[in-house]
Amino acid sequence: QVHLTESGGGSVQAGGSLRLSCAVPELIVSSSVWCMTWFRQAPGKEREGIATIFTDGGSTFYADSVKGRFTISQDNGKRTVSLQMNSLKPEDTAMYYCAAGWVHSSAWSRPEAYRFWGQGTQVTVSS
Repeated sequence: QVHLTESGGGSVQAGGSLRLSCAVPELIVSSSVWCMTWFRQAPGKEREGIATIFTDGGSTFYADSVKGRFTISQDNGKRTVSLQMNSLKPEDTAMYYCAAGWVHSSAWSRPEAYRFWGQGTQVTVSS
């Protein structure tokens, strides 16, 4: 099983910022990676798609819960995607996962649509 590699989680006070990164291993052929998305899952809640980028063209979509505060971006080689998280709130506390795959834009927020996943990085926001 090939995993994506996430980094950048941690603890921060409300109003602070964190930056998450997700790298696609060379074992995954780049042509199979079209959509890269950040999900999060808080205890007792469903996994939520919060931000996506389509690597061919750079289109982005965001969940309403993070719109205006989070920004997803990709590097020039399209094998690393970052999530800049500003104005963090306690309700942003969750395990954050990176996912990648060939996903239609209408399905970007559905976890079952993705083939490749990272193992998660914890983000904790204190009030």
